[in-house]
Amino acid sequence: MPTALLSQLYPAHLATLHHRASVALERGGFDHLVIAAGQPRYQFLDDMPYPFQVNPHFKHWLPVTKAPGSWIVVTPGQRPKLIYLQPHDYWHVVPDVPAGYWVEHFDIVIVREAREAAAHLPGQVERCAILGEDVAAVGAHVPNNPQGVLDYLHYHRAWKTEYELAMMRVASHLGARAHRAAEAAFRSGASEYGIHMAYLGAARETENELPYGNIIGLNEHGAVLHYMNLERNPPLVSHSLLIDAGASFHGYACDITRTYAGSDAAGFAELVGAVDRAQRGFCDRVRAGQSYPELHVHAHHVLAGILREQGFIRMSAESAVESGVSATFFPHGLGHYIGLQVHDIGGFQAGEAGGALARPDGHPYLRLTRTIDAGQVMTIEPGIYFIDMLLAELKQKPQAADVNWDKIAAFRKFGGVRIEDDVACTAEAPENLTRDAFAALN
Repeated sequence: MPTALLSQLYPAHLATLHHRASVALERGGFDHLVIAAGQPRYQFLDDMPYPFQVNPHFKHWLPVTKAPGSWIVVTPGQRPKLIYLQPHDYWHVVPDVPAGYWVEHFDIVIVREAREAAAHLPGQVERCAILGEDVAAVGAHVPNNPQGVLDYLHYHRAWKTEYELAMMRVASHLGARAHRAAEAAFRSGASEYGIHMAYLGAARETENELPYGNIIGLNEHGAVLHYMNLERNPPLVSHSLLIDAGASFHGYACDITRTYAGSDAAGFAELVGAVDRAQRGFCDRVRAGQSYPELHVHAHHVLAGILREQGFIRMSAESAVESGVSATFFPHGLGHYIGLQVHDIGGFQAGEAGGALARPDGHPYLRLTRTIDAGQVMTIEPGIYFIDMLLAELKQKPQAADVNWDKIAAFRKFGGVRIEDDVACTAEAPENLTRDAFAALN
């Protein structure tokens, strides 16, 4: 992405964050917002650290994700301060000197040891809203994570600035490019591990830099919603591939799922096509004023219709949804917010003062219950799966008589279908970040 564009978009993004911080501090009765980048955590009884993950509040302000021990101080009416830990260390790679389009907007202090940060943090600790984990504490500056401050910031994080949308478009491009490489590896007969390595190579990111662990399931492994085993040996026949994998750019995530049918799987290809067409229709409903829970329930009706049309069930779509049969085949939520985190925060929040919006009855795994608004970005990820545990439960119910068990048995080897895009609500038609990224590769 051109640096000139980032330079143009970043000041407005920073102004938005300043405004949100000022309101949150005033409501909480604080003078300073203090954000810890975080510290590495170590494995039990070992000196081996877990991969460092920066505090999402920290990377909201600047595109720095690998500076443990650093801090940001935001005081209304003043330039934000970055206290940047750049240790003298020959054991590890030292973070680079701050550089780029964002540095002119910060007062930057370099410290060599984590404890030195305390001298540059606000003196009246009781006047500070300190965001982070306890492990990040320096002296008296211990994260207190005031709930009122967090509620306000988390609620408003659903609305992305133009700068954030630009970051997410780049992440989507990286993810789409890697998905293309994964599909090619599948078509060539690669194992799950081989597909994974092709993905990493095309994304040009390590496993620790990805926003989440890749889900790469061949054949019946596609029925395991969070399958991550990565078999090293390919199956005798690759009937299908379900890959759910993302990429990161400057701390922002994309989340993409695609399902592919093998050369011997014409019937399964028809199912993939039907879910794909339905998914496009759901994406088109990402409009301001649309209740996300209502969209989720609508998806159940459409997917139940596909199950009936393709001969998996004999009952009506309405009956399948009302009886819970549709949840056997589509047991998760339609999607979630995405941005600084894959499952971005605030999906259930009733308002800027907190509170929670309940999930619809019978849909315990939905991750987003708010009403869609322009500027928000969410995933749309319907699926139809053949999950042995859920099918066994369905067999014990009266509705089992309206299920075509022979056809389901024939489709178990394919695992399931999931199609997922990241979609931004705008003042006009939705912007499908994922489909646009794939189209740009053609």
